[in-house]
Amino acid sequence: MNNKVVKKGIMVCGHGSRDKDAEMEFSLVAEGLKKRFPDLPVEYGFLEYSAPNIHMGLNSLINQGVEHIYAVPGMLFAATHAKNDIPSVLTTFEEKNEGLAVSYGKELGLQEPMINAFQARIYESLGLDADNPPAELYDTMLVVVGRGTSDTQANAEAAKLTRIVSENMGFGWADTVYSGVTYPSVGVGLEKLIKLDYKRIVVAPYFLFTGRLIKRISGYVDKVAKENPSIEFINTPYLRDHNKVIDAFEVRVRDIMDNTQSSEEDLMAIFKRRLAAGEVDVHHHHAEYQDPAKEQAHSHDHDHSHSHDHAHDEHSHGHSHDTEHSHTDHSHSHDHAHTHVEPHSHGVYKHIAHPLGPRTMIGEGVCCCFMGQFPQWLLDEEKERIDNGVQGEALAHRK
Repeated sequence: MNNKVVKKGIMVCGHGSRDKDAEMEFSLVAEGLKKRFPDLPVEYGFLEYSAPNIHMGLNSLINQGVEHIYAVPGMLFAATHAKNDIPSVLTTFEEKNEGLAVSYGKELGLQEPMINAFQARIYESLGLDADNPPAELYDTMLVVVGRGTSDTQANAEAAKLTRIVSENMGFGWADTVYSGVTYPSVGVGLEKLIKLDYKRIVVAPYFLFTGRLIKRISGYVDKVAKENPSIEFINTPYLRDHNKVIDAFEVRVRDIMDNTQSSEEDLMAIFKRRLAAGEVDVHHHHAEYQDPAKEQAHSHDHDHSHSHDHAHDEHSHGHSHDTEHSHTDHSHSHDHAHTHVEPHSHGVYKHIAHPLGPRTMIGEGVCCCFMGQFPQWLLDEEKERIDNGVQGEALAHRK
């Protein structure tokens, strides 16, 4: 009879960011989980851009004698990274390490701890006590900023969150805008919503960590606030390592431990089924961090015409492109450095040309990582708009 005790360990899987503050903040989640699970090794790693990568974290657990890894995605909603990219890395790693078992948990989702953490951040920004809140905030509008992906269900979860929080806290009005590849985009969405004539607007990004998108969102809010001095705009801080966020991560780990994940098929089972059916590919280019010191040697002319067929979760993709794109020739080349081994692609978004969507960010000094999806006629229209001196004015607002 084999009474060997299998050593367990926890792996927190993130996307990664070029923003070093985001890397540091993500590490705080692992530190928080170590306090909740003092008897288990806890490591973390990123898909790309950052060190340690996921392979490094997994290898560290193996070196500590771990034979069964509880892996959780450090992502708010289940878009392509949580559904495909992380399971791909974990599956490949498990196959290469005989005797290793990897169990994969759910995204954070709209758990009660996550909703409570978000509400606490909003109360904090309003200078109110989350433990003794007012009965209503009818004189205030709430604008929730979701990441925005090509995954419709993930976008819907952000809208659902807005409704839950609005009713819980009693806002006068609430709506959702997005910083990524869906609509309405942040700037255009705010310009529409100020017409409802609320004199106090809370802008609350539903993001775990800082990064380029958080800074871009703040820039949009500052721009709209400057143009509308009669309205008080309140920026809510992102979630970071709020104690209730750590609660939510702990729930996901314990779900794996207790085999109580709620869905009939967990994310890993769904991935393996789709993999067997040929619906997804195993990606080998993720989780390959490169030392920034070597980036200059790796910098090259990049043809941006490669296909885009997967989505982002709550992160900034962060290519360091020159912002002066040539819109007359879509296969434009420009220098930038990569920290992943191969170029990868973004989910095809069928509403890429929506007048209130990603096209509104073209010409605002922002590199849109979905340039490869824009049809030429759209690029030509936006180039004409910019050439005519209406940069920063969304197409939908042209008189």
